[in-house]
Amino acid sequence: MGSLETSWATLPEARSPVLHLSHPTPGECQTVWKLSSLAWTDALSLPQYLDLAKDGVMTNWILTDKTLPPDQRPILCSCETFRKRTFLSDTGGNLSENIIHGVASVFCDPVLRRRGYGSRLMRELAEILRTFQAETTKSIGSVLYSDIGKKFYADLGWHPFPINTHIELDPSAAPDAPRATQLLPGNLERLCEEDEAMIRKELTSTSTTGKTRMVLVPDLDHMLWHHKKEGFVCEKLFGKKPQIKGAIVGQAGNRVWAIWTHRFYGDPESASSENTLYILRLVIENQATTGIRDAEQSERQVEQMKAILQAAQDEAAEWKLHRVLMWDPTPLVLELVGRTRIQHRRIEREHEGIASLLWYGEGSGKEDTLEWLGNEKYGWC
Repeated sequence: MGSLETSWATLPEARSPVLHLSHPTPGECQTVWKLSSLAWTDALSLPQYLDLAKDGVMTNWILTDKTLPPDQRPILCSCETFRKRTFLSDTGGNLSENIIHGVASVFCDPVLRRRGYGSRLMRELAEILRTFQAETTKSIGSVLYSDIGKKFYADLGWHPFPINTHIELDPSAAPDAPRATQLLPGNLERLCEEDEAMIRKELTSTSTTGKTRMVLVPDLDHMLWHHKKEGFVCEKLFGKKPQIKGAIVGQAGNRVWAIWTHRFYGDPESASSENTLYILRLVIENQATTGIRDAEQSERQVEQMKAILQAAQDEAAEWKLHRVLMWDPTPLVLELVGRTRIQHRRIEREHEGIASLLWYGEGSGKEDTLEWLGNEKYGWC
């Protein structure tokens, strides 16, 4: 029974004890996806969206009436969660691997909004995720990326990341630019493993800020989740999938690389669409931990960054995407991008893509006790 078919007179109040979270049946999933497709189909038709959603690697949740049987109960609100590997390092550099659940696609049928169902779902979910899928690995929190500003989810316990910044560049064909080497699908697993090893090494050092450090691990599963949707959408729109997944430049130990994804929100031919090449993960090897680099290394990294950005701009132009975005640039990245002299814009997000954390671990989980490192696009769900 979809929520559109439910009589208003029989709907329980948001505080009712008969409400609980449940996993939807296949039929109820179809109802959820059909309703939520109004917000999240991007450039797909409804049948195409349903085909993608039904094969997702995720857990589905609905807020519903526990006194009614499956497929005959109202769907008052819904969401999805994704289990994510996470590294945590205390002030002494003691590293542990934990899990965090990413929350996505929180959706309430428009005719059922302003009745408190969304808040009830999130409060119930916050408690369930403390122990969900944590039989062998501790759950230390939950993350989400709000597209409705900072207040709603903050009031429910998801503290907004203090800075949500991105760099935006225009697409540009650059045939005469210094060429970076293209990354193909077969290159990603090894690079993700090397990236993870570098992160482990960094986190086993003593914290210089006196705070606990947390990283959502930028593993292959994260990249494949984005690329699976990318491939599905592009196959439907263009009859082909992007084969270039990023770019790399330099010799081992002194490389810069980026992994990206193509995202189509609307008609590829529309000049007003926000179709975007997102840089999912940017890696700079051989970063001096003291912040001091010699002049030769500094100039090399500027040229490497320039080659990576131009490769991204060129790929965006090739696929008729209207912008390139890179989330959470570090001070070093901002410095290098500025010195490339490539025109770009630095934007602080206030309403969309607001990274927010509900913390189960020790301390407040806010910026006074915790550093959330690498708030890059790969972690978005």
